[in-house]
Amino acid sequence: MKSIFSLALFAAAAFAQNAFIGLPTQGQSVSPGSSLIVQVTRPNTLSGSEEVAVVIGLQSCPGRPCTSPADYMGQILYNGPFSPQYHEPQNPPYENFTVQIPSTIQNGTALIGVAHVTLLGAGSYPWLEVLNQTITIV
Repeated sequence: MKSIFSLALFAAAAFAQNAFIGLPTQGQSVSPGSSLIVQVTRPNTLSGSEEVAVVIGLQSCPGRPCTSPADYMGQILYNGPFSPQYHEPQNPPYENFTVQIPSTIQNGTALIGVAHVTLLGAGSYPWLEVLNQTITIV
C-alpha cells in the first residue's frame, strides 16, 4: 500500500512541474522571415527542480494535420539553456526566446513545438515534456 501511495505522490509531484507556452498565442499570425517571441513559462513547484534546457522547433503543415512534436520537432529554431525568471510579481517565472521564422516557410498552419527538460527532486529524476502551439503563417 505504501508503494502505491508513494507512486501516486511522485506522479502528482511530476505533473506539478509542467511548463506551458505563454507566447505565441493560439492561431497567432506570423510572417515568413519575421522574428517571433516564444515565451516558456515555468510555474513554481513544491519539490526541488533544476532546469536543464528547452528545444524550440517549427513545422509547416498547411492542408494536413501537424505531427506531434513528440515525434517530430521540425526545423530547430532554438536549442539551449532555460532559466525562467520573475518579471512581474503577479506572473510565474518565464523566459522569452526570440526566434526567426524561416523566410521559405509556406503560408498556412504551422506548429511551434517545445521540448522542456528538467531534473526533479533530491535524486535528480530526469523529466521531459513536450508542448505545442498552433500558429498561422501569412
